[in-house]
Amino acid sequence: MNRTFKTKIRVRYGETDRMGYCYYGNYAQFFEVARVEALRELGFSYKKLEDDGILLPVSEYSVKYKRPAYYDDELVIQTVIESIDGAKLNFHFETFNESDQLLNTANVQLVFVDAKTGRPTRPPAELSAAIQS
Repeated sequence: MNRTFKTKIRVRYGETDRMGYCYYGNYAQFFEVARVEALRELGFSYKKLEDDGILLPVSEYSVKYKRPAYYDDELVIQTVIESIDGAKLNFHFETFNESDQLLNTANVQLVFVDAKTGRPTRPPAELSAAIQS
């Protein structure tokens, strides 16, 4: 398993703080973009999963910041789908700047939830197979 996906994101002016750094809270959105694109590369979309009655809320999120990103930096977010275990889907992220410096690492755990019951559920079999291939 452990396939790596890469997503490029450019830091916009409005995403910086008074110090000129990319505001730390923006990374949650950057990781969401990277997750969505990784699943899309596997042939699945969040929209279709939701239309099929499966939600994917975040149950755990942690980040370790090493150095800042700045306005107009092009970032590369490497996304690894680490595991799919029952109703849990685990991602690992590494963010690099244009000089290939590691800016941060993160881990995010999502839970497959049945939209009707609000209870954890198993992922679609075809998604599990795609992730594990």
